[in-house]
Amino acid sequence: MQIETSRLRLRRFHPRDVPDFAAYRSDREVARYQNWDFPLPLASARRLVDEYARRDPTRPGWFPYAIELKEDERLVGDIAVNRHPGGAKAELGFSIARARQGQGYASEAVRGVLAELFAQGLRTAVAECDVRNTPSARLLERLGFTFAREHSFFEREKRAHITLSEFTLPAERWATLGRQ
Repeated sequence: MQIETSRLRLRRFHPRDVPDFAAYRSDREVARYQNWDFPLPLASARRLVDEYARRDPTRPGWFPYAIELKEDERLVGDIAVNRHPGGAKAELGFSIARARQGQGYASEAVRGVLAELFAQGLRTAVAECDVRNTPSARLLERLGFTFAREHSFFEREKRAHITLSEFTLPAERWATLGRQ
């Protein structure tokens, strides 16, 4: 499954993505609020890209889309969709390479995925971000998500308490936003 927006192509990961994927996943600033191993060695990036390429975007569970800039066909980030059983609810997560942040790519990718999911009958989209990640929270709010709650947990590997903000976007609100 591939999703096209005006500047982006959201597609399966390819082996050619490994160097760019490893680079932004190893960037301390990009990884700061994410829950992944840091840094990401090339061998591990290769294994992840291979695994991601085999996943089925229509089945429950996480499916990560590579975010490719059409202009130069380079990987600029990823957006993952976690479809819940039954297909009524899905969770989104996204990451953009630091050099490509602030250019609207995350908003465009999230908007493209949401349009596809809601057209397929999704009832509710959910996204979480670290409470300190105000740019992501603002992005979600600009796209129509509303704050639902905060929850905290202890992350053993990071040896830190993490507090996440959860945002939701029901299909009815998405449909209203499309008419404005």
